[in-house]
Amino acid sequence: MSESAIHLVEEVLPIKPIRQWVISFPVQIRLLLPVQPKIMSAVLNIHFHQLYLGGFYELDGEGKASRWHTAKAPTKAELSDLLGKIIKRIIKLLEKKEIICRNEEDHLQIHLEEDDALARLQAGAATYRFTMGPNKGKKAFTLKTVSESEHNSKSGLVASLSGFSLHAGVAMAGNERDKIEKLCRYIARPAVALDRLSLNHQGQVVYTLKKPYSDGTTHIVMTQLELLERLAALVPRPRVHLTRFAGVFAPHFKHRALVVPKPKVCLPEPQLEGQIEGPPPKPQTHKKSNFTWARLLNRVFQIDVETCSRCGGKIKIIASIEAPRVIKKILSHLGLPSKPPMPWPARGPPSTEDLDIQQF
Repeated sequence: MSESAIHLVEEVLPIKPIRQWVISFPVQIRLLLPVQPKIMSAVLNIHFHQLYLGGFYELDGEGKASRWHTAKAPTKAELSDLLGKIIKRIIKLLEKKEIICRNEEDHLQIHLEEDDALARLQAGAATYRFTMGPNKGKKAFTLKTVSESEHNSKSGLVASLSGFSLHAGVAMAGNERDKIEKLCRYIARPAVALDRLSLNHQGQVVYTLKKPYSDGTTHIVMTQLELLERLAALVPRPRVHLTRFAGVFAPHFKHRALVVPKPKVCLPEPQLEGQIEGPPPKPQTHKKSNFTWARLLNRVFQIDVETCSRCGGKIKIIASIEAPRVIKKILSHLGLPSKPPMPWPARGPPSTEDLDIQQF
């Protein structure tokens, strides 16, 4: 998550205004898109976060980006008109491919294959219902509180129509790199935060929401098997990209090099006296590499583990203790446990009643 955000901020997004656009689809289409990746690619996912430049470049006679034009924020009327066009194009595409059809009452119907186990799991997740176990067909048990009036996804720069929604209320200036990086981390975040998962006294999994839903939901309670069902539904289909670059950021777009930040060039070190002269070394282009944990801690949490808190100098590793006998002696001297914790005992597979095997 953090590495992806750093990569986008340092090597993809130019220092220009950025606006986030979020589009959501009705439940019927949510059932379809995870099952058919090609259709998902055409309509851009179930709940898609997109970062767009807040303007456009003007090219000169030599094809160089010579001038930047900042675009105004869209109005609610423009947003509603745009959402209407998106809906018409998506419905037209799905009808053309004979994926959806209209019945006698002019209602749209979508047909899904029932012999695809993953499709069943994804369909259940899209409708917030379980597809196996004793709670098959039911929604997860939730804990609620009084809903907050401020927590309303329908307020602000957002348009909603026929189950579709389009939100464009998050924007920031190009020089607000910290805010843009934080937004990129939010977009690239994993589906589940492990520190908000816990077990209650009945052995059920309790997931604490970071913010209450608009209806006041604060916790979601499910069995351990139901949690696995939800996690399985998140598995993407083979050969499906989770991050896509389009428009001027597309990999083979002819003007991409004029927009993205220039790669860092490392100049060669000067030759010392007495060295054998030869052809001058070529400058090396900086290549993206994995970031160390120390750099990520400093970048995300402002925790600098490489600087001494006493003298302010750079900390270096001067020794690495690997001998088990020495490690045990040091831990015992410090009053810390010197033995690793015992692993959980092995258990058998779930019973057929829990899995509802006869339904497959």
